[in-house]
Amino acid sequence: MTSFAPAVRNHRRTALALVLCGGLTAALAACGTEEDPDKGTNGVAKLSATEIDEKARAAAEAASAVRLSGTLVSKGGTYRLEMKLNAEGGMGSVTSKKQSFALLRVDDELYLKAPAAFWTYEESGGEGGSSDVAAADKLGGKYVKVPEGDPSYRQLRGFTDKKVLLDGLLALNGKVSKGGRDTVAGQRTIQILGGKGEGGAFDVSLEDQPYPVRVARGGGGGTVTLADWGQAFPLEAPQEDDTVDYGGQLPKSSG
Repeated sequence: MTSFAPAVRNHRRTALALVLCGGLTAALAACGTEEDPDKGTNGVAKLSATEIDEKARAAAEAASAVRLSGTLVSKGGTYRLEMKLNAEGGMGSVTSKKQSFALLRVDDELYLKAPAAFWTYEESGGEGGSSDVAAADKLGGKYVKVPEGDPSYRQLRGFTDKKVLLDGLLALNGKVSKGGRDTVAGQRTIQILGGKGEGGAFDVSLEDQPYPVRVARGGGGGTVTLADWGQAFPLEAPQEDDTVDYGGQLPKSSG
């Protein structure tokens, strides 16, 4: 009688060898394909902190437009910014605890739009009178042209100036260093720190262009997100019937 046992045993040995071999191959493959954190990125994270900082600033400067959204904290209070900026000017709103107003600048022409209460000086403890109320009624809800000689022109213009605003936001104090990685608005980022973060920080996109996408100002000075880099938007002076040219200097206001 012919025995088939050896054949069965040989078959089992072959199957076991294949399983072991397959498992070993899979383990080796897994070791050889450990996920690269920079895979699919722009490679910026591999650079030094100083190089990343320089590339982010260069990308921001070269971009034709940007949208800013967030808060700025200063001795005067906390301000909420919602601004769109390009090389010709900007548009958006500034909101404080007490007031909110819109800004629009086209080249050197700067306009401010606010409700009537903004223009009522008596609300801020000033000596308001009938003339203040009359001015408020005239200016409220209109785009008021800010004269270049007005003390507020330079400050207000700064909110609409892409270079001025970004230079201020991206300023880091202390030795520049690399922070951790994160995800901001769906984009992988690497953080750049001023000192250990006390001098400010901003996240740089690791996808496409190395744009700054989030800024944390030092000393609790607020956090601002930056988006829509290079996306054009319409920027036009307001209609004449929606504009008031008050003259050489704006009236005092509660804002």
